Amino acid sequence: MNLPTPAPITGIPLNQPDFVTALARGLSVIRALGEDGPPATLAEIARRVGLARATVRRSLITLQTLGYVESDGRTFSLTPKVLSLGYSYLSSMPLARVSKSRLEDISSALNETSGTAILDGDDVILIARVPVQRMINPGIPAGSRFPAYCTATGHVLLSGQPDDAIDGYLARVKPEAITPHTETDISRIRSSILETRANGYAFQSEQAEIGLHAISVPIENDRRRVVAAMNVVAPVARVSKEEMIGRFLPLMRKKAEEIRRAL
Repeated sequence: MNLPTPAPITGIPLNQPDFVTALARGLSVIRALGEDGPPATLAEIARRVGLARATVRRSLITLQTLGYVESDGRTFSLTPKVLSLGYSYLSSMPLARVSKSRLEDISSALNETSGTAILDGDDVILIARVPVQRMINPGIPAGSRFPAYCTATGHVLLSGQPDDAIDGYLARVKPEAITPHTETDISRIRSSILETRANGYAFQSEQAEIGLHAISVPIENDRRRVVAAMNVVAPVARVSKEEMIGRFLPLMRKKAEEIRRAL
């Protein structure tokens, strides 16, 4: 996989005595490794960031000591610990903080897992989640990314975009079948997004994960712009589509409105 080469560190403000050059270099090394990138050698990383090997080596040793980087003796790669940096940001977001208590209300009332997600580029990022123990896959943490085309939250978030933005997304994305039920036809995906806009919610079954229904509603700001999506997932074997629409949806809409007023 060819990764984009990060811009070398240039223009360091030498006239700012509080600027920590070593920190800037360490962050550049993290970006160069890339969250999903393959392991890279010292020479490859130095070339990507435009720094001397000795400088990069010191950054790598520091990051490895702190647990953010691991090495097999020749190549270096990021460890899962680096995700904690992103989690700290997500948990500090006003939207995540405001939605968490409402998600707890929903999960308590419905005994099902709930979450809040935002759109980041062409993906959905989960920023808050309240799981239940009987969930099929309870270990999905905040910060997880999912394709927008095959998730209920993704369709809700895309439905809040202008038509040209939706068309641009569908021109870029190359849908893959994550499960046997994943919709990959672009025209049908577009129709589903527009139907979501008209209905004010999205329902999908087993498109992103076998055995799970998902229902999602928009979270708006005070200008009535869609800024996030709330979802509830439930096992297909236990909960029907009709129950999710008839019993889950009204509560979700109520809590989404509470979040809007609290933002």
